[in-house]
Amino acid sequence: MYVFEHILVMEEMLGRYLTADETIHHRNGVRDDNRPKNLELWVKPQPSGVRVEDAIAWAWEILGRYDGLEQVQQGSDDVA
Repeated sequence: MYVFEHILVMEEMLGRYLTADETIHHRNGVRDDNRPKNLELWVKPQPSGVRVEDAIAWAWEILGRYDGLEQVQQGSDDVA
C-alpha cells in the first residue's frame, strides 16, 4: 500500500494515524515540501444542517482529540 510522505510525516508528529476527517495542508503551497513546519493538520467541518446538540458534541470531540497539539506544531509559523 502506498502512503503519501506528508501523511507519514504528520502521523509521526502526532504519534497516531490520521482519522478519516483529517487532511494535511502544505502551508507554502509546495506539495513536495514535507518538512514538519510546512505541514498543517486540517479537519473537515461538520456538514450543514446539523443539530446544535450534535455540533456541540462534535466540537468537544475535536477539542479532546487535539488537546496538546500546540506543542506538536510549535515553531511551525516560519515556513520559509
